[in-house]
Amino acid sequence: MDTVSRTYACGMETGIAGEDGEPVWRALPPGLLRMRRLLLVVWLGLSSLVGGLLLGLLAGPVWALFALLPLAALGWGWVLLGRNWRSWRYTERADDLLISRGVLWREQTVVPYGRMQLVEVTSGPLARHFGLASVQLHTAAAATDATLPGLDPAEAERLRDRLTELGEARSAGL
Repeated sequence: MDTVSRTYACGMETGIAGEDGEPVWRALPPGLLRMRRLLLVVWLGLSSLVGGLLLGLLAGPVWALFALLPLAALGWGWVLLGRNWRSWRYTERADDLLISRGVLWREQTVVPYGRMQLVEVTSGPLARHFGLASVQLHTAAAATDATLPGLDPAEAERLRDRLTELGEARSAGL
């Protein structure tokens, strides 16, 4: 099992903290990476094919070599998608949900349970085909709204129910 799979498998544990008291970080499932890479291959592969045919027919075979540019972008995008996917993680702490993401610019979003107003689970047709759902968190302050893309539907529903329950419990004292 590679490091990413281990991280994802370990992240599915229940509970807020691990054995050493540190929060348990959860990674996004590999289905999200597969879906994004498939979209990359479809769009850049088609643009390379169409571009090569059009340039070859209209301008000559030498100009058709420019159709290799989308294929180079495909290779670059393949690597970048993997790095971006590995950078996403989240953890449920005692008073808030912490979401971390980003490769060059690391971004951490802290969403306090008591500030949550709405937790949505959405899944478009393509995401449903890949067995994925997203959790959108809306808070009183728009700056702390957050999204967790590409979760397993069961995990998204579990997270929605837990966050809703914790949000109601924390906001009851206000």
